[in-house]
Amino acid sequence: MAPVTYLLQADMMTGAQIRAARGFLNWSVRDLGKKAKVHFNTVHAIERGKSHGKPETLAAIRKALEKAGVQFTNGKHPGVRLNGQR
Repeated sequence: MAPVTYLLQADMMTGAQIRAARGFLNWSVRDLGKKAKVHFNTVHAIERGKSHGKPETLAAIRKALEKAGVQFTNGKHPGVRLNGQR
């Protein structure tokens, strides 16, 4: 099971942020699914808003993206950036 911190943060991550993060990393849906140990169809469904995803699934996706250097920005304008970018 994912640590509680990841479960809480995963709730604040949107499908658009996941897509953007993959774009920064030049990852396919399959690449992210493999790294997060989640089926690529699940990733695709979450990105398209067809599924909200289980908290554990979202936490695994977030953890894989953050491990690769992605930072999620939230607040009034949710977004993503790579570590070291402004």
